[in-house]
Amino acid sequence: MNQYHLLNRPNREITSEEEIAGILRNGKYAVISMCRDNEPYVVTLSYGYDPEAKTLYFHTSKVGLKLEFLRENPVVCGTVIEDGGYVKGVCEHVFRSVVFWGNMGVVTDAEEKKHGMSVLLTHLEQEDSVIKKYQLKAEGAYSRMEVLKLKITQIHAKAGR
Repeated sequence: MNQYHLLNRPNREITSEEEIAGILRNGKYAVISMCRDNEPYVVTLSYGYDPEAKTLYFHTSKVGLKLEFLRENPVVCGTVIEDGGYVKGVCEHVFRSVVFWGNMGVVTDAEEKKHGMSVLLTHLEQEDSVIKKYQLKAEGAYSRMEVLKLKITQIHAKAGR
């Protein structure tokens, strides 16, 4: 993949890997853009972040438009934004964001599917008892859902204000 120069204001660039990982750890939704035959598609999904693997996991139904797009073109671009809000009277916005590229596809290995759902649940849910209860209940649900894996190949981050 080409290296993209995204920032026309380099003073806003975030280069710390830990800070970039923090944005992904704190986020709850990612906006994912896909394309097939010059037709764009954008979807907002909750996710789980696996920092060691630099991977995002998502869950979805077994049929749908995003799966159709991914079958034809697994290369995606996405963003996660921490919105600190507009600052009135200053005409500025407080935020941190990441833009990332990678390959996204359906997890086929049963153990990785469980791992992906565990990452997702742990990322979103604070209560261990709720996570354990869902994981036990989910054993039968794995056959009725898909787990998607997005391996990040490139990432840029910036902050405002």
